[in-house]
Formats: sequence, C-alpha cells, structure tokens
Amino acid sequence: MSLGRQETKPVVRAGELCSPALASLALRLVAGHGGLSRTIEWPRVQKPGLAIAGFLPYVRPHRVQILGESELSYLSTLTPAVVRQRLDAFTALRVPCVIVTKGLEPPASLAKLCQRRRIPLFTTTRLTGSVIEGLTAFLEESLAPRVTVHGVLMEVGGLGTLLLGDSGVGKSECALALVQRGHRLVADDLVVIQRFPNDVLIGSSSGLIRHHMELRGLGIVNVPMLFGVAAVLERHTVEFVIHLSNWVEGRDYDRLGLDEETESILGVGVPRVSMPVATGRDLALLVEIASRNQLLKRRGFHAAREMAAKVQAEIFRKEQARRPARRKKAAPRRGKVPA
Repeated sequence: MSLGRQETKPVVRAGELCSPALASLALRLVAGHGGLSRTIEWPRVQKPGLAIAGFLPYVRPHRVQILGESELSYLSTLTPAVVRQRLDAFTALRVPCVIVTKGLEPPASLAKLCQRRRIPLFTTTRLTGSVIEGLTAFLEESLAPRVTVHGVLMEVGGLGTLLLGDSGVGKSECALALVQRGHRLVADDLVVIQRFPNDVLIGSSSGLIRHHMELRGLGIVNVPMLFGVAAVLERHTVEFVIHLSNWVEGRDYDRLGLDEETESILGVGVPRVSMPVATGRDLALLVEIASRNQLLKRRGFHAAREMAAKVQAEIFRKEQARRPARRKKAAPRRGKVPA
C-alpha cells in the first residue's frame, strides 16, 4: 500500500554554501557573485582532475567541483595559453560552483572565467578531505528526497515505528501511553521522512510542533516538559509501519500473521501490519507487542511461520503413522491364493 504522497526532491543553491550550517568550512566567495542561484543537485562533490587534463566527459553537471593542491600543481606545469584553454573548456560545462582548498590562490584566468560566466568561485583554508566530508554530509541531508505524512513516529524498543491511520483513530493517545511505558516520541501529527543512500529512511518532526502532541479534549502538551528530555528523540529511522483502523464488525481480519505486507515510502518497502482499534483493547500494549515481534522477525524468528511449520509437521507425522496400518490391513495372508 502506498502513502499517496508525492515525492519531492529538493535543490540547493550555490549561495547556500555560505550558510551558518557550513561555517566550519570557512568558504569565501571571490568571484562569480552573479551565479549564486545556480543549483546543486548531487550530494557527492567531484575533483575534476581528468577535466583539467583535457578529458571532459566525466564532469557531472550540477555537482560541486573541488580544486586542490594536485590540480593546481598540475596547472602550474602548463603554459599560460594551455591553462586558459583547459579552464575555458572546464568552466563552459554546467558546474554550479568551484571551491579551491588549502588556502591556495586560484589562477587568475579561473577567477576571470568564473566572473564572466557567473560561476561562484570559493576559496577556503581547510584541507580538501575536510571540505569534501563536510560538504557531502550537508548535501546528503539537504538533497535527500522527502515526504511529509500524517502520523506518529515512535522509537519502540529501539525500532522506529510509524503509526498511520485516519484522524481520530487514537494515534496520539497511543503514542502518549507508549511514552509512559518508557518509549520515545520522535514526531506527532506531521512526520517528515527523508530517503538517504542505501534506502535508509529517517523521520523527524516538522517545525514548531517538534516534541509537542495534540490530545483531543486537552489541547497541546509539551512531552519533554511532562516526561523529561529522555522521552523524545530528534530523529530516528523508519523501520516498521502500523496502520490503525476502526474495528468493523463482520470484517475478516488476519488472525495468523502469515501474510507479509509492506508500505511504500519514497519507493522503499517498509514492513507493515494492519491493526483494528476497538473499545477495550489496550492499543499501546498491542503496538508494543507488534514492534517486539517485528524485531524478532528481523532476527530470523517468525512465530506464525514456526507455528504453521509445527502444524504441518504434526499432520505429516500422523499421516505417516496411518500408512503402515493401511498396507498391513490390505496385504493377503500367507499360504492362500487370492480369489
């Protein structure tokens, strides 16, 4: 079953590299001020060593380009005319920005080309490895595809459990009871889910409602103020989905748990169970048991399948026990010829 939400893929502008989130990289804009709106669409940065050598096909568009000591040392061995030719071909590509690391002075021809073509040119005193690491972390976070869903995300026994269901079904009340049991709240009402490399889904809260819950009849409550800071988390992986729905008399509900369901979130299939809500059921307890059971499944223990295997083994054993008796009853006596 799909969430029915449209995936959004954010973009980062070159000017955002000067934001406080990247203050540790100490980037300084030295040319190309008119191109700060250029878009960065890839989280991985690129060192264009081959491009500087004249081989351009592997320069990926919309990726940050890093020039370090090796690239600038190589350029210093070339004649000024060749340097201008190589940098002219390089800056003619769709690069969002260029960063020169280790406090090195960019070639004058590079600064002129970037200024003319409105390609932001940054310098920094930081080492190339530190710049690549910091930029990659920032871009992976900023460019991760995301979707906002109506639900509650809890950490239940270490498992990121997303509660979905219609409004008023009892998601927030269930989450509050789980917090009382020692589990932790990540987000209530609006859950922002991002897909990171290796199909890892990370959920967090949205804006001003972070660490707050809306309880019908009570209003807004502050969870860490009521239960302590250990009752909440900033973010957590989304590993399990429980879909809550009102109990419908006469509907045939799964009683064994042999059928495996998945919820599609940003193209990633997440294990899912459907749980009916009825008066008198301890919903928090059932969610806790479902999460614990899912943890056991991840470790290779599937209670429903094990029970089904035991039943099949018992049926087979009884069938085998009946077969010799049938053959013995049907066999003719010795010394007599059958009529």
